[in-house]
Amino acid sequence: MQYYIFRNTTVERFFQHIDADFSGYEDVSVTDSPADRFVWFYLAPIETENTVIARKINNYAALVQMVAEKIPSGKMVIIFTLKNIFSIQSISSERIIADAVHNYNTVLYDLASKNRNVKVIDFAKFLDDYNNEELIDWKYYFISQMGLNPRLAGAFQDWFSAEICAIELKRKKCLVLDMDNTLWGGILGEDGITGVALGGDYPGKAFLMFQQQLLALSRDGIILTVCSKNNPEDVRRMWSDHPDSTLKEEHFAAMRINWNNKADNIREIAQELNIGLDSLVFIDDNPAERELIRQVLPEVATPDFPQQPYMLPVFFKKLVKQYFYSYELTDEDLQKTAQYKANVARANTRKAFTNMNEYIRSLEIELKVAEIHELTLTRAAQMTQKTNQFNLTTRRYVEADLKKKLANGHKIFTLSVRDKFGDSGITGLCIVEIFDNSANINSLLLSCRILGKDIESAFLSCVLKELKNAGMMRVTAMYIPASKNEQVKDFYEKQGFILDNEDMQHTKYYSLDMASKNIILNSNYRFI
Repeated sequence: MQYYIFRNTTVERFFQHIDADFSGYEDVSVTDSPADRFVWFYLAPIETENTVIARKINNYAALVQMVAEKIPSGKMVIIFTLKNIFSIQSISSERIIADAVHNYNTVLYDLASKNRNVKVIDFAKFLDDYNNEELIDWKYYFISQMGLNPRLAGAFQDWFSAEICAIELKRKKCLVLDMDNTLWGGILGEDGITGVALGGDYPGKAFLMFQQQLLALSRDGIILTVCSKNNPEDVRRMWSDHPDSTLKEEHFAAMRINWNNKADNIREIAQELNIGLDSLVFIDDNPAERELIRQVLPEVATPDFPQQPYMLPVFFKKLVKQYFYSYELTDEDLQKTAQYKANVARANTRKAFTNMNEYIRSLEIELKVAEIHELTLTRAAQMTQKTNQFNLTTRRYVEADLKKKLANGHKIFTLSVRDKFGDSGITGLCIVEIFDNSANINSLLLSCRILGKDIESAFLSCVLKELKNAGMMRVTAMYIPASKNEQVKDFYEKQGFILDNEDMQHTKYYSLDMASKNIILNSNYRFI
């Protein structure tokens, strides 16, 4: 990934961790760079006259608007907000710089609201971790025109990388939570409901805040689960009877409350939810339990738990930043817990059927295949970043990449799935490159939570029918092996594609003659 960075001061050291070219100081002439992404990284000017500072900031606002409009919509534009880090103010009521900064940042967010390829990063979140004396090293400023202290470069690179991951919608999916001395103070089986610390005075109020924060996180699309050595009856009474128990049974998508090995329990949770172990974060106050998971299940993120309850707010903030940070949320994110609980209900229903077709028909599944539009763009990009198991090529894209494909005349189809248990939302994606009367399936992927009902075949049939109706005579496709997608290595062959070649890396190349392909949609599903 190549970046082109617009700057008004020396910033090269801060971007040494990426492949980047740089503009001249305040040079905005290059908007046709072959770079994949453009970054606008302007620092507040350092001048002796506040009116000059304000005038320059207002000019920067005009420049960034002009640049953003010239850059093609198929390329991402990342813009940093502005914060004044040095000025001398002799009149306390003067707001000329503050107003200019506010107007500048308002322009940025307005640009982002009107252009999906523009992403705004709040630079104040980084700067606020340092005092004014740390932000500028005047020696380097006078020698090299570095407006930001070069000693902050390493911390900035880590922070910027996390911001990029948030923009790319990369985050963990699920929290696996212990209970005793984690969700409350004390041991429920020994201290009883009235004896554990939750709410009231310290330390109970610290655990109460932690539960409230976890509940808020679940509303932002993170799945909560329980893995606790406890008696299930005691826990259910705790949930129902304790007046300060913010988290209730309905907030957890899966539960393992027993005396079994926690590594086995966590494996079962991942299998029940049909997500990878690397999507999990395990929280437990017991160092021995944490070490067990680190040794046996190294894919599971296992952060250290604070030794004192008063450190829980700091711990939670780091937890969110490291594992659950996201630039924005989709509708599917907001419905995650309900969707995964519905999936468990589907699995339980499956046990009552011996015939797969009868089971599928009993679910009353509705499939909606649609071409991508502005409102589904974010979700589509998110799926390319997060889907691994049923993903034929594991190519990763951001919104700007998808918009570029659309601008080049290609097609992108989304799949929405619902049944009698609930709405799974957009859970499938197919990117098709169009070339005259032939097409190439660039990417085909489905969320793991809808697998097991042959929906993938129905989705592909819908896409092929659309392509045939559009006059496509030949369709090609690829399977590119990755660490987690072995289950789909023969998918295209099962759908009637011809295997044309397999290279030394086991990448498979397929083709399909559309003239001889009779496409019949599966009657087990209702297509809407």
